[in-house]
Amino acid sequence: MAVTSKSGWVVINAEECKGCGLCILACPAGCLSFSSEFNHQGYHSFHYSGEGCRADGLCFYACPEPGAITLYRSDADARPAA
Repeated sequence: MAVTSKSGWVVINAEECKGCGLCILACPAGCLSFSSEFNHQGYHSFHYSGEGCRADGLCFYACPEPGAITLYRSDADARPAA
């Protein structure tokens, strides 16, 4: 039986982020960090490194802001070009 490796990627709506850092703490892959830029509310949002996402959804469920994180789960080859 062949085992396919699932991966994913995170899309961030920086304007919805309040900079609480819960997503960063929840990410076991360590692919999220604080951004150096401020959003329109004056918060440092978070930044996705672009690789390493395990698509486990922990960042999504830890985030208190609806719409700040969108998580996509797919095969690595299915990720759209940025």
